[in-house]
Amino acid sequence: MNATLETMLIAIEQSSPGAAVRMVPQLYPILESVHIFAIALLVGPAIAVDLRLLGLAGRRIEVATVLGHLLPLCHWGFALAALSGLAMFAGIALSVGESAAAPWKLGLILAAGLNILVFHRGIYRTVATWGGDPVPPRAARIAGGVSALAWTGTLVAGRYLAYA
Repeated sequence: MNATLETMLIAIEQSSPGAAVRMVPQLYPILESVHIFAIALLVGPAIAVDLRLLGLAGRRIEVATVLGHLLPLCHWGFALAALSGLAMFAGIALSVGESAAAPWKLGLILAAGLNILVFHRGIYRTVATWGGDPVPPRAARIAGGVSALAWTGTLVAGRYLAYA
């Protein structure tokens, strides 16, 4: 790890939020619990959307209907996971920064975000023409597959943060 990054991570740990996460009794386990709940709120609905985009589930439900009901849950889950994750990170920034799993987790979250952006700016703009089809077009299926892999990989990398 380069000295500048190490200095930044130490400063994050020594900040008031970092110290609070380490010093306030039960705060870290509470943040972990909130993070797990948030992940469920994000990844559960996201996988349901992905299965619909892959044509593997909910084939009789319009894609726009599925997204309309489940994406708000994903948004709330992501916001809560990001906030709780950043708070936990503040308390243990140096050890996370030294973990081989950290770049994987961050990279997979970024890949999932890029996939969402490409999906919504691309094939989803024409959902009115294909959204009721049992099996969506190839571009939608690819987006669903990339999403499912990215979020599953993020979960695995997140678990490895505790052990790497």
